[in-house]
Amino acid sequence: MIKVKIDRIMASLLNQQRVIVLKELNSDRILPIWIGPVEADAITLALQGIQVARPLTHDLLKNLIMELGATVSHVLINDLHDNTFFARIVMDANGRHIEVDSRPSDAVALAVRLQVPIFVAEEVLAAAAVGPSREIDLTTLSPEEEERLSAFREFVNTLDFDEPEDEE
Repeated sequence: MIKVKIDRIMASLLNQQRVIVLKELNSDRILPIWIGPVEADAITLALQGIQVARPLTHDLLKNLIMELGATVSHVLINDLHDNTFFARIVMDANGRHIEVDSRPSDAVALAVRLQVPIFVAEEVLAAAAVGPSREIDLTTLSPEEEERLSAFREFVNTLDFDEPEDEE
């Protein structure tokens, strides 16, 4: 398991989708995951500490977990099949170890609210992470692969791997 942090959330110029960018700690590798606008907004609200009048779905989930006396230790993006990421919410409830299947966006939204670590399985990072040293030879891709990757090409080309300069 590799610990990551939320680097940024970006909006697609092509559709309503958002991309959450998870960055491996102490590395330049990033993992972009397409998520829906509602989940992106839920994560952004929690990151910015914005309180809403009534609990959102992820707030409700957090409240239920806490009221039941369970504790979430971390969330794990554990698998990737057919370009779909899978995640687990890992918790302890009355001495029982429980792992609940989740969409990564929901797991991350909950992790932000509970302030618990986010991890990614090494095999998922190996398969889907991008970094300055990883290059894809587009000349060896099938037309189907080329079409699937085209949505990511513009996004990846806009990434800036340099650390932002501190403003004074």
